Amino acid sequence: MPEPRASDFRSDTVTRPSPAMRKAMAAAEVGDDVLDGDPSVRRLEERVARWLGKAGALFVPSGTMANQVALGAWTRPGDEIVAERSAHIVCWEAGAAGAVSGVQTFTLHAPSGALDPDEVRRAVRLESIHCPRTALVCVEQTFMGSGEGPGGCVVPLENLRAVRQAAKEHGLPVHMDGARLANAVVASGIEAGAWAACADSVSICLSKGLGAPVGSLIAGEDEFLGRAKLARKRLGGWMRQAGILAEAGLFALERNVERLADDHALARSVAEALHGLPGLSCPPEDVQTNIVMVQVLHPEHDAASLERALAARGVLALPMSASSLRFTTHLDVGPEDVVRLRAAAAAILGARPSASHPPRGSHP
Repeated sequence: MPEPRASDFRSDTVTRPSPAMRKAMAAAEVGDDVLDGDPSVRRLEERVARWLGKAGALFVPSGTMANQVALGAWTRPGDEIVAERSAHIVCWEAGAAGAVSGVQTFTLHAPSGALDPDEVRRAVRLESIHCPRTALVCVEQTFMGSGEGPGGCVVPLENLRAVRQAAKEHGLPVHMDGARLANAVVASGIEAGAWAACADSVSICLSKGLGAPVGSLIAGEDEFLGRAKLARKRLGGWMRQAGILAEAGLFALERNVERLADDHALARSVAEALHGLPGLSCPPEDVQTNIVMVQVLHPEHDAASLERALAARGVLALPMSASSLRFTTHLDVGPEDVVRLRAAAAAILGARPSASHPPRGSHP
């Protein structure tokens, strides 16, 4: 008998293309995007630019590359960027800001991702030969979080507008890491263009939540895009017959945005299943999108040991710190996986079986 599949809550990047997506990819019209242009890539870039209300967009392999293209376009070596201290661009890109673009980071503390506009103003350096030049303010939507507070937070539109104004007062551009911007759109009911208007460049990821196997885009106005194309070339992110991948992205944008509401409902079910188990805290009211940060306060377990114990029972999660464990819902998990998670966690932690109502959300 084959081993049962794992209930994989590690990330919304673990999804696999559906048969319909694979069929669309196989039928994609392609060309050499570096030489003559790939027609499917052009359609994807135009589609994303319209969705975000920007002049254009560039297709790249990953979200990290999209963010690093933005840094390459906005900064020069020796500059400084301002960002939240646990932002993806700071903590989860292998130090690329320094290694690739030669910039340093001035970090602010905002566990939910909503930077204080006055702190942004104070972070701007004096114009002095002794100081780095403040070159860019970075925001993140949704804000993944570090495990210190809730994850998957929708940063309020009013806050992003205020941060944009603070940056504008000092002549600074704003880059938005919008890897999970579609989640914010669905959770808030606010259209993508309104969020994107809070920034001069915006990245989005097609393989987080939307179900595409590969790909991100970086969008902005024409002057920025000219510099971004050079940064993409230097990073090796300009692909040849990339239409096969672009077609997956088009499929995802057309079919998998609104269904993110199912992931959000399922994430709340995860929190309801785990909150109150011995040594676990994840108030369901804190869950805004598809990420659940669970605080592990058990006398016999930290996040790493609980992750290993769950994995032995076929449930996968991602430690974010010594005391926090992340669960992310997506296309390839459903209510039956939440039941399995609850049973595994209860057995590990010595809790009684639950007689609560079935998890919300439906398996796609």
